[in-house]
Amino acid sequence: MWGMVVGMLARPWARRAVALALVTLAVALFLLNLRRAGERAARAAERFETLERQNAINRQMLDAAARRPRGPRRSS
Repeated sequence: MWGMVVGMLARPWARRAVALALVTLAVALFLLNLRRAGERAARAAERFETLERQNAINRQMLDAAARRPRGPRRSS
């Protein structure tokens, strides 16, 4: 079995075919990894935007609370 595989790889066209298959596989894996990295970056950007929106709302509430008139003090 292995003798036949080694015998086939001894031929120049078979070596070129294997090299081309390996290059194709490497490019495909690279592109898939690039896609996954893009998805991860998009999720991180979305989380950042959500956090910024929440911080802006919190800041508005704090500003509104700081501007409101103080209520009457109760004496005990």
